[in-house]
Amino acid sequence: MGTASVDASIISGLAALMGAAVGGLTSGLANWLNHRSQLRAQWLLHEKSRRQILYAEFIEDASKCYIDALQHGEGDIPGLIGLYAKLSRMRAVSSAPVVQRADEVARKILDTYLEPDKSFVELREMAIDGTIDLLQGFSAACHHEFDEMWAGQF
Repeated sequence: MGTASVDASIISGLAALMGAAVGGLTSGLANWLNHRSQLRAQWLLHEKSRRQILYAEFIEDASKCYIDALQHGEGDIPGLIGLYAKLSRMRAVSSAPVVQRADEVARKILDTYLEPDKSFVELREMAIDGTIDLLQGFSAACHHEFDEMWAGQF
């Protein structure tokens, strides 16, 4: 009886230790995964905010350059340099569709400088029929990129 009793108490003690170890590991793993998830969510918020600022600046610069191109044959060199600087920043952080659409916008602006100047009446007609909206595809690509960022999180 002494040997069986000792064996049972050792098995019981080992089982208790194993249960405590598994419980501790599970708790630690859960804490680590939760912390990792929180850090990823914070990074995504920061990244989204950073891109929103970049995209808003690109939209403002592109709009100014496009209106200038519609009305003048001479390029706004400082404006174009700012536009291409933002495009280069996008190449480093943005999805391929966003960069592609931004590149299309920049090329359209350059091509527009080579076209005859538009009168106010022509600009009004372009606004009415929607052809003046150079940035629609770019905006849609940005929106899709943000949706994809969040879809990967949850």
